[in-house]
Amino acid sequence: MSGSSGAEANAGQPRFVEPTRLLALRWGHYEDRYVTGIILIVSGTLALQGGNIYAVSFIGQGFIALTIGWAILPARGWRRVVSAALAGGQAIVMLTGPQSLWTLAVPYILWLCVRHRPLRSYITVLFPVISGVFIARFFEEYDGMPVALAISLVVFVASALLARLIARQGVPKQASSQPGPVV
Repeated sequence: MSGSSGAEANAGQPRFVEPTRLLALRWGHYEDRYVTGIILIVSGTLALQGGNIYAVSFIGQGFIALTIGWAILPARGWRRVVSAALAGGQAIVMLTGPQSLWTLAVPYILWLCVRHRPLRSYITVLFPVISGVFIARFFEEYDGMPVALAISLVVFVASALLARLIARQGVPKQASSQPGPVV
């Protein structure tokens, strides 16, 4: 036994740092913007999905929360703007029921873009698409949407974690800790 600690053993290996953590933010703190953005995206999507002809306000409130959530995530400005603009429309498309769950590939691609994932990690888009098509075979009516969305969320998160692992594989030997552009 060499007696070296785990920290000493990993000292020569580059440590993965989220690319968005290296951005110099103009306002707020990274963790606050990240957590608040995710909460607004998820709650906005759920509120929007709870809307119908009798509860139109849920659709509007969900759309606004969803858009704000994408807009405040820590990322370069153009990525947040594109994501905020496209995600709301996709969430409205999902009001048609489980047969449109494959369209969760759109916010998943936006997530990869906002998280600054490398192009090679975009192969994981196949999982939300395939699961959306597969889930639609079991849940055909809108009353099955809560369960279908829950299953899709698990696939979405697992795919995002896999994309993160793929991104970690390409860590350069000399990782820079210099702040990036101001966003």
